[in-house]
Formats: sequence, C-alpha cells, structure tokens
Amino acid sequence: MSLLARVRDCQFACRAAHNARRMSPPAPLYPPASLPQCAAAALLVRPAAFGYNPQTAVTNRFQLPGRRTQAEARDALAEFDALVAALRAAGLRLCVADDTPAPVKPDALFPNNWLSFHADGSLVLYPMATRNRRQERRPDLIAAACESLGFVVRRRIDLTAQEAQGKFLEGTGSLVLDHRARLAYANRSVRTEDSLVREWCRLMDYEPVLFDAATPDGTPVYHTNVLLWIGESLCGIGSQWIAAADRERVLTRLADSGRTVLDLPERALLRFAGNMLELARPAAAGGGRVLVMSATAADALTPAQHDVLRAGTGQVVVAAVPTIERLGGGSVRCMLAEVPA
Repeated sequence: MSLLARVRDCQFACRAAHNARRMSPPAPLYPPASLPQCAAAALLVRPAAFGYNPQTAVTNRFQLPGRRTQAEARDALAEFDALVAALRAAGLRLCVADDTPAPVKPDALFPNNWLSFHADGSLVLYPMATRNRRQERRPDLIAAACESLGFVVRRRIDLTAQEAQGKFLEGTGSLVLDHRARLAYANRSVRTEDSLVREWCRLMDYEPVLFDAATPDGTPVYHTNVLLWIGESLCGIGSQWIAAADRERVLTRLADSGRTVLDLPERALLRFAGNMLELARPAAAGGGRVLVMSATAADALTPAQHDVLRAGTGQVVVAAVPTIERLGGGSVRCMLAEVPA
C-alpha cells in the first residue's frame, strides 16, 4: 500500500473534510494577498536513535564525522527537550511526537524535509535523497499533527514517486517560502531538483526563484534553508555563497518584498545563522511573533545584527543544540515543521 493510501486511512479529524472534497481540489482558504508568512504552530519529532548519518554526510558539509553513541544520543535528546521547553515557554503551539526505535532513523528529528503543511489545506510529501531518511515518513505523525493542532487536510500532493527517477526535493529544507509574495526560493543541489521545484510551484501557485550556491570548498549548499530564512518583516541571507550570476537577482527579489534584508557573513553561515524560523504566537498567549535560532547562531552575530533582529520581531528564542548541529548538520529551523493551524 502506498504512503498516500495509508495516510488516507488514518483516523484523524480532517478525514471527513478531505473525503468530501478529494474529487475536486477546493479554492485556497486564503487569497494570495492574505496568506500568513508565519505559521501558528509546529510539529517536532523527539528522536529515538539520533546520530551521525553517513548517507547524508556525502552532500552535507555542515555535518562533522562522528560515531553513533549512546552518550551523543542522550545529549541530543536533552537538547531537543530544552528546545521544546523554550518554545512552550514562549507561548508557541506545538505537536511533539515520538520517533520509533525501529527502524533506526538518525535524522528523524528533522521532519520538515519529508512533509509540509500549507494555509490552503495542502499537505505535501517529498522525495528524499537518502534511503534511510525515507523511513521517516509516517502517517501516524501526520495524524497526530492534524488532531493536535487542528489542521484540516483539503488536498494531498505526493511527490515521493520521484525517488525512483533519482529526483529529490526535501521539503522546506529545499524550499524557503515567501508566502506573501508566493515565491519559492531554492538553490539547486543533489537534494533539490530544479524541475521538481517548478512542478511544486505549478501545483501550489508560487513562482520559483532558482539559483546556485556553494560552500567555501565549492560544494553545492545541500539545503536552501541553511543560507536563507524569511520572516514577516525580516529575512537573513548569505549572499556571498550565491553564484555571482544569480546574486543580484535574488537580493532584488528579497528587497522587493519590503523586508529588512540581513546579509550574513560566511562565519555566521557556518554557524547556522542562516537557519532560523519565525513563528506566530497565538492571540491567547499574547500574540506577536517569535524568532527561533540556535545558541551557535546567536554567538556568531554582532551586537548590531542582534539589534536588527530584536527590532524586527516580537521575541527571540535561543536554544543550544550543538550535538544536533555537529552530527546532524542541521539546526533549530530544520527541527520545526510549520503547521498553519
């Protein structure tokens, strides 16, 4: 049975709404001009077997070699729990689900690479480049997020069959989305196939902004979200990693959005300052927006850059996830799958 069929069989609150509409996709819940930039909730997956993944390290220059040990798994679990506690203390709505011990999934705490939820009721499932990461896709996690956060699935888009063709698009790792302008920024890499970016944009009614970017050793940046993030009134980008032929075009599109553009130096990019996420706090918790980053990223920013961030968002949450960053090659943004519930 396909993943999509199993998802349909899940007993969660949104099934009836989906069954009533599945023969003809509905109009978006939001007209383009009112699409919210910041999601009001997030899904996180508590890891059961975190560790260094040699399959992903082939293309991820942020990962540092290591062995999967119980001590490192415990450290990562403590970092994860501390992040969840900080997010909850900030008043954010979360669905925290548990990874399963078997099969072993060292990167299960990065759910945003295999699924995305959208304000028009779309749920998208993505083709993953490495075999052991494909095991992370679990219908029960989708069901838990929908039931816990009240997300109603009105349309499912399953791109996972593209794996058989050797084409990959790893969720909001590959795609950094400007929802207000309906732009999808993506840097080409083994994990981000440009033809799939264009197909995703056709299905979701976004415009692709494709470019090339490389780390200092010339390796294509594995995911767009380690060099670019977009919030409500701010965005951060490591423009020096973008190919010269593409740089001005990308910076112009960002500036045209009306946001303050924070250009991040290489030393900050290498410390995950390009991997932030802004979320919306529910009105019942005081409203406003919360920008989430790691302690590694925060330490790499100058006082002036911190001033820009504080002026452009409601609250800044800083969480220390050094084990996850070192062995997983991703930071706090990668751990959050936004749910516009």
